[in-house]
Amino acid sequence: MVKRPAPHLSHRHAARLIEAARVELERRVKGAAVAVADDRGELVAFLRTDGCPPPSLTIAQNKAFTAAREGIPTGELGTRSRQEGFPLTYFGELRYVGWGGGIPLVVDGVVVGAVAVSGLPETEDVELAKLAAEALDG
Repeated sequence: MVKRPAPHLSHRHAARLIEAARVELERRVKGAAVAVADDRGELVAFLRTDGCPPPSLTIAQNKAFTAAREGIPTGELGTRSRQEGFPLTYFGELRYVGWGGGIPLVVDGVVVGAVAVSGLPETEDVELAKLAAEALDG
């Protein structure tokens, strides 16, 4: 039996996600930060476009970290935190965030990383992160 290698997120994949987000941000003439993390939540690629608010640099990276570690969108984790009454610090990691905009990247049922956007209204962060995540398939 030949064992298939486990799916993983390469730097080429990460660059494709960053590029998809960059093109859309420039089309919209908006500033934001885009982070791509591996399955452990560690940064693989990062983009800061013109006009990005300074706090968004760290927030985008933390969203990618959170989505990769938990394997769910960051907004969903934030909603659960509020509804179930547990603080995000419950996980023992101060980088966890519950704002929308972090999306896990899943290949063959395995979380290989995450992409996140920060700097826009939350709904736009989510929309752009999803758009970038779709570039993984292409």
